[in-house]
Amino acid sequence: MLAPRHIAVFGGDAAAEAIRQCRRVGFAGPIWPVHPRRTSIEGLPCYRSAAELPAAPDAAFVAVPRETTVDVVADLAARGTGGVVCHAAGFAEHGTDGAALQRALVSAAADMALIGPNCIGTLNYLDGAALWPDQHGGHRVDRGVAVLTQSGNIGQNLTMQRRSLPLAQLITLGNGAVTGVADLVEAMLADPRITAIGLHLEGIDDVAGLSRVGLLALRSGIPIVVLKSGSSELGARTNLSHTSSLAGSDVLCDALFRRLGMARVHHVEAFVETLKFLHVHGALTGSRIASASCSGGEAALVADLAERHGLELPSFPADTQRRLRRLLGERVAVANPLDYHTYIWGDLAAQTACFAELLGADFDCHLLLVDFPREDRCVDGPWSTTADAFLAAHRAVGAPGCVVSSLPEGLPEPIGQQLLSQGVAPMQGVADCLAAIAAAAAIGAARRRADSTAPLEIPAAVTGERYQLDEWAAKRALAAAGLAVPEGVVTSADDAPQAAARLGFPVVVKAVSADLAHKSEVGGVRLGLTSEQQVREAVAGMAALSDAFLVERMIGGVVAELIVGVHRDPQFGLALTIGAGGVLVELVRDSVTLLLPVSREQIRDALRELRIWPLLAGFRGPGADVAAVVDAIAAIVEHARGNGRLVELDVNPLLALHRGAVAVDVLVSEARSADD
Repeated sequence: MLAPRHIAVFGGDAAAEAIRQCRRVGFAGPIWPVHPRRTSIEGLPCYRSAAELPAAPDAAFVAVPRETTVDVVADLAARGTGGVVCHAAGFAEHGTDGAALQRALVSAAADMALIGPNCIGTLNYLDGAALWPDQHGGHRVDRGVAVLTQSGNIGQNLTMQRRSLPLAQLITLGNGAVTGVADLVEAMLADPRITAIGLHLEGIDDVAGLSRVGLLALRSGIPIVVLKSGSSELGARTNLSHTSSLAGSDVLCDALFRRLGMARVHHVEAFVETLKFLHVHGALTGSRIASASCSGGEAALVADLAERHGLELPSFPADTQRRLRRLLGERVAVANPLDYHTYIWGDLAAQTACFAELLGADFDCHLLLVDFPREDRCVDGPWSTTADAFLAAHRAVGAPGCVVSSLPEGLPEPIGQQLLSQGVAPMQGVADCLAAIAAAAAIGAARRRADSTAPLEIPAAVTGERYQLDEWAAKRALAAAGLAVPEGVVTSADDAPQAAARLGFPVVVKAVSADLAHKSEVGGVRLGLTSEQQVREAVAGMAALSDAFLVERMIGGVVAELIVGVHRDPQFGLALTIGAGGVLVELVRDSVTLLLPVSREQIRDALRELRIWPLLAGFRGPGADVAAVVDAIAAIVEHARGNGRLVELDVNPLLALHRGAVAVDVLVSEARSADD
């Protein structure tokens, strides 16, 4: 279907336009129009039905009314067609009647591939096939990026870009009723001419499938960039009305993309620029960059934005610094980013030598900032010389390089194509360029750990009424999994003072009840009690909450408080959240979410991402027992994975101690049936 030898088109004006677009991109195979009344379309004889076609077509473009679409698809499936693009709308995105019609369409397709319904179509610029009933701005390429989008309009807009992005395949998914993102990504990975894959998603229907092909892409060396909408409540509602996709929790989407080494971007410009960079250079092995421009203002801007994106600007090697000083003179301060001034502006030999030193610094990527003058009002000259010098240096040295304009229009398309043809990335916009480099470095880091990353498991359905365990029961369950909890005992109000004395002061006293989720908010917790009398007064004050009380030893030597939570999502399965805990949870909002399963190394990496990591590592004093913290979180994870009834689990706080880690407050909710 994606690289057809022959194509059938069904419909009237839309089918005629698809024929014209196929001819425009140079489709060389036969095209068979099918129409019940017309004798010809675009000079080609019409067939009356799929049964009359000379052979089973590799691909069919179906642009007939939605009710007729189901019958046509059934006929094509019976004929043995390779695959179908369904153009008509009015299916699952249009209420219950449309959803019923889409179920009928899925049934009619049987085992046949089907893109849509509710999509514009597909464009193959590699082989010259356009199942597309409208104009588009692309052209034939020998290799390039594939883009899958759930928005036909965004897809069409991408074909009109003037940013030198080599678009090889464009597929508008529509409702994705039969052939989904995972199937199509896998097909793209099978084509060696595809250099990178871009996904514009409004929702994720098949998390396990995307996980499988995402890891396949990561291990195959094909980078994936994701532009996902629906991060806001309004955006999620708009997605639902547009393509019937339910936007999953955005935090969980981010966790999925990080796990799979997919670079997430948040606007179309960054989507295009990141794909373009990855097409030229692929994933990077590190995040060290060098930058050169003839402006101190541009150099300062690069420095600020690089820091924001986590990129390094190391000093040039000593030999490089000496040679640059000889080239540029004593009035130029040699630093990275480099402001080489205009003393060598327009001097091809001097600029080539300067840029060769820049590229020879052997960093992960090397940038030249230059904006070209307007073609309609200005005369070029030294700007083109500057680009020619960079290309000459690149040919001599061969290190990864970019020519970057501060404004998108500052890099004309013909120059972008020239740079692209010689292996230099033409990047438009400094911020988007640096974001693309950071994304390439992140993909490279993910690729290095790809072999240890497990695919996600298909979420198990959990049924029954939600039931909350009391804290004592929850702690006993987690202690059995290896999690350290404070020494304590459940007792009555009368026996609580003596129990505290036996444990040893100071103690904490808590009311025990499955109905108390946040005990501190209702006066159900008293801390730091140092005598039997204080314990007696504490339990008397909690008598209205419960007749059972948990008395525990207070824990000292605390370095930091963490929250460790696991909750079960119907789409993503079990998700682990690690963050700054205690009373700071809502205030600081310092957390990382991972999808399970996870390794101990992934847990440790997540801790390093927290803003409180320096505290754990030992900021101005002894740090926490990080190994014990990792062991504690791993025990929580294993308990969660082994508990098929688990709905939600919170340990807040998990105390990170100088020696050890202890869970002092635990909340567990499970799903239980009437029999349970």
